[in-house]
Amino acid sequence: MAKSGLAARLYRGEADLNIVGRRKLWFGVAGVLVLIAILSFAISGFKLGIEFAGGNSFQVPASVGTLDQAEKTVDEVLADEAPGVEVVSAQKVGGTSGEFYEMRSGQLTAEQANAAKTAMAERFGIQADQISGNQVSEAWGSQVTSRALLGLIIFIAVVSVYLVLRFEWRMAVAAIVSLLTNLVLTAGIYSLVGFEVTPSTIIGFLTILGFALYDVVVVFDKVQENTRGITANNNLTYGEASNLALNQSLMRSLNTSVVALLPVGGLLFIGAGLLGAGTLKDLGLVLFVGMAVAFLTSILLATPLLVLLKNQDPRISAHNKRVLARRGALARGEITPKGAPRAAPVGDEPIDPEAAALAGAAPKVGARPAGKRPSGARGGRPAGGGGNRPGGAKRR
Repeated sequence: MAKSGLAARLYRGEADLNIVGRRKLWFGVAGVLVLIAILSFAISGFKLGIEFAGGNSFQVPASVGTLDQAEKTVDEVLADEAPGVEVVSAQKVGGTSGEFYEMRSGQLTAEQANAAKTAMAERFGIQADQISGNQVSEAWGSQVTSRALLGLIIFIAVVSVYLVLRFEWRMAVAAIVSLLTNLVLTAGIYSLVGFEVTPSTIIGFLTILGFALYDVVVVFDKVQENTRGITANNNLTYGEASNLALNQSLMRSLNTSVVALLPVGGLLFIGAGLLGAGTLKDLGLVLFVGMAVAFLTSILLATPLLVLLKNQDPRISAHNKRVLARRGALARGEITPKGAPRAAPVGDEPIDPEAAALAGAAPKVGARPAGKRPSGARGGRPAGGGGNRPGGAKRR
């Protein structure tokens, strides 16, 4: 039973999952998800960190109480000193000088920030110099965004050239569309859930591009291997050969994704959850979400899109028609598969064994005659003497 289970068949590449054949379903699902993501961008937008939106951050020693208590106190102070400004995020962060709480708020003036800092020290019962504050301008975040977009454009250009040289332009188009879809869906999850976007998030976005590209190249390499010289036979269409490649590389892609997600999950859980490292949380979160989405897009979108593009090629289209026409003729009994016994004569008349033997003994075109060679030691020469002497007994 174990040998015929789904996992065993996946490892052998024999699961026979019809992924390419259901490409309309995957395209429809991807289109709906992309539309939802775009609507979320337009309606909800993103929860930007102070590096992008601008704001202030205050670091309070963790000895003042719990995180919830510290956040409530800071909110009350901000309500008194700067009405309308509140804490937008709070997290526990560890450092060389000990653990502390980092509170991030909206934009404050220098006077408001100093007054809030003094009021916090009084509320917490600590010295004012134990509370540190920073002010971040939104111009810095804009600069990071522009640099990230420039890096993304350069990356896509270089990847396109590589894929065209390594495979072909249709594979390059399918891979780039898969990458962009991966980015849009990952960003859509951030927008819908309300995850905070920080510089670490931008770095993570650029990192998942490399992972998504690797997964697509692994699948496309197997597709290229299965479809090389496919027009020389009439056994499989291009889509069927590509679907076979997907099944053969599915377990490898799954193993790669799981192996990559496990350490990222550990980074997210241990680094952010246990150690309280906010930067690790922002980086690990986008990597985890992006890698999971990259696995799905590389399997369900990239190869089906490649098949759709290749079917527009006149040579591949003609090959597919030949394959389907041959199958139709086989189903109707108009032709006989190779290796199958020939049909009986009309009327089921018995075959004459002697005639069949004569027919089987008939020489092939261009073959040498198969008649009996003259007897003798050397192909027709007399068995006895040598030369032209009459064949008698040898002289003693």
